[in-house]
Amino acid sequence: MATFLYKLGRLSFRRRHFVALIWVALLTLAGVGAAGAPAAGNSSFSIPGTEAQKAFDLLEQRFPGTSADGATARVVFKAPSGEKMTDPGNKATVQETVKELSDGSEVVRVTDPYQAKAVSKDGTIAYAQVSYKVSGMELDDAAKDALKDTAQDAREAGLTVEIGGDALQAVPHTGSSEIIGIAVAAVVLVITFGSLVAAGLPLLTALIGVGIGVSAITGLASALDLGSTTSILAMMIGLAVGIDYALFIVSRYRAELAEGREREEAAGRAVGTAGSAVVFAGLTVVIALVGLSVVNIPMLTKMGIAAAGTVAIAVLIALTMVPALLGYAGRKVRPMGEKGKLLGRAKKKDRPAKPNLGTRWASFVVRRPVAVLLLGVIGLGAAAVPATSLELGLPDDGSQPTSTTQRRAYDLLSEGFGPGFNGPLMVVVDAKDSDDPKAVFAETGDRIRDLKDVVTVTPAQPNKAGDTATITVIPGSKPSSVTTENLVHGIRDAGADIKAGTDANVLVTGSTAMNIDVSEKLNDALVPYLVLVVGLAFLLLIVVFRSILVPLKAALGFLLSVMAALGAVVAVFQWGWLSGLMGVEQTGPVMSMMPIFMVGVVFGLAMDYEVFLVTRMREAYVHGEKPAQAVVTGFRHGARVVTAAAVIMMAVFAGFIGSSESMVKMIGFGLAIAVFFDAFVVRMAIVPAVLALLGRKAWWLPTWLDRALPNVDVEGEGLRTASGDDDREPVRV
Repeated sequence: MATFLYKLGRLSFRRRHFVALIWVALLTLAGVGAAGAPAAGNSSFSIPGTEAQKAFDLLEQRFPGTSADGATARVVFKAPSGEKMTDPGNKATVQETVKELSDGSEVVRVTDPYQAKAVSKDGTIAYAQVSYKVSGMELDDAAKDALKDTAQDAREAGLTVEIGGDALQAVPHTGSSEIIGIAVAAVVLVITFGSLVAAGLPLLTALIGVGIGVSAITGLASALDLGSTTSILAMMIGLAVGIDYALFIVSRYRAELAEGREREEAAGRAVGTAGSAVVFAGLTVVIALVGLSVVNIPMLTKMGIAAAGTVAIAVLIALTMVPALLGYAGRKVRPMGEKGKLLGRAKKKDRPAKPNLGTRWASFVVRRPVAVLLLGVIGLGAAAVPATSLELGLPDDGSQPTSTTQRRAYDLLSEGFGPGFNGPLMVVVDAKDSDDPKAVFAETGDRIRDLKDVVTVTPAQPNKAGDTATITVIPGSKPSSVTTENLVHGIRDAGADIKAGTDANVLVTGSTAMNIDVSEKLNDALVPYLVLVVGLAFLLLIVVFRSILVPLKAALGFLLSVMAALGAVVAVFQWGWLSGLMGVEQTGPVMSMMPIFMVGVVFGLAMDYEVFLVTRMREAYVHGEKPAQAVVTGFRHGARVVTAAAVIMMAVFAGFIGSSESMVKMIGFGLAIAVFFDAFVVRMAIVPAVLALLGRKAWWLPTWLDRALPNVDVEGEGLRTASGDDDREPVRV
């Protein structure tokens, strides 16, 4: 592989006009396609295999036209102090609002509070429920605007009006987070390279790669039902790895220049060595993202595949366009060790080179490996302790900031009707195979009333055929509570008993039940996902490092860093530690998607750092250095650039902490702290300590396996042999 990539790098450097033209043409083509494509709606949301989804599908069949899984909005009214919602003036305002709400083209029905008895006992709070034809993710912006405008009219009439439900569900906007990440990346790259031109290359190539990827997603969004949320993960990961991959190749190019090679030769060797690491690092990220399909949530699968495609583009750009741009840059990209005018003049040749920080740190670790290893493991273990109390759930309006209308509506409904009113459960009774459907409906209602934490059970509402009915259950606890989850399972257990005696199916659905089912589905998929992703990456790293223990150490270190990061998330978002500093207004269960999402994203990035850092150690070892010397050599060449890459990643993810959306805030914090733990504790401390303790055993591989594995030559040994280079001088430890 190294020889092929070496030739590709030289060809791209020499034929830079042709390579640049190809990528610019692809960017233009993707941009034109995106501009001419139909506007992407919000992706349809379905959870195959869950009971809540089965109930929704059944309702579509037995209650045609009701849009059971359509969006709902609860317009909550509160009378001015000293007044009642039943006062003539207030009643007239509400009824006028209901009339206006009914005019929407996507509206199925609107309930009148006074006819539906949706007025609180004290008469101060009432609500009207609006049902739509499509889900909240698919609801048109015009319908949302009409809903907001109608509520504003009622406010101007003197009432307090807030809107809850999923009708106002919006795609979380990242705001200026990308700009913040790019700005920090630019500063870090300038400090790393000491040159604006060298720093600009990774940024330029990353932006081109992300531009092609996101434009392609936009162009295909309508045809493939990708939705507007799909590009968020692709943009975040594509920008991150795009900068990383180009950073590593440019850094290796400067190192080759420092050894006295001509620029075309240096570009070829940079792509042949660092490019090999880029290929395998990219493969680990692609495996982690495509592996999200095992969860069997279509929206998550599409997001993972789209992001994986953007990563593949980033790899190709790093291997071809980066050497092409290096050809354009010429002498403006200086050899490693020389500083440009921006940060100072070049060092004098007669002055001995001072060991860099990476060399000094690695030398310390190989002298004190046991102490460093124990400190790192104990530290991460302590950070992981809160993860033992992890509670998973999906956010509802109660987790929104108090400044939002959804949260204020949630609080008003809790005040007027009880906390469980914000998460009603819909029980669907399919009595088609039963001898006496009416008796089954009545029995089901009676069984549910006998359960704990049940406040209200409405009479069964049968369909026209009389073989299926819906029953609404109001819990006594808030939707995200463990008590409500137990109630859902209790109803399902009672339904199993009813089925045994009557052949009727009892299904529980609604947004609360759907959230519970999604959480359980994600929990069940976590272990298979870990086995798949870590297993495939383990096999891939065996090929890269030609070792058993190094990939095993990489996987175990990753699991340790992820557990520590989950512990930090629990401490902040569930326990409330440092919640004020992080802007967390409401603590509660951790988003159920967080563990599997963190595993997928962080695993790919963690393996990036592992491949880039340890391949330099492997390269030094293969070329004759002792194991301890190879560790120091790897850090001398790779620590600075890995540190820069990690800081850039943390900046990109930390930019999301400022979001007003609790879900986005949690993802940003979790990914940023996970990168910190993995890059600076695992890869920079635990990895060199373990390798120093293992010595030559770290690179052991059974003879039969060594013969069976393909020789991918990540270290570039073929390049060294072909050119007749002498072995480099061993590093003194």
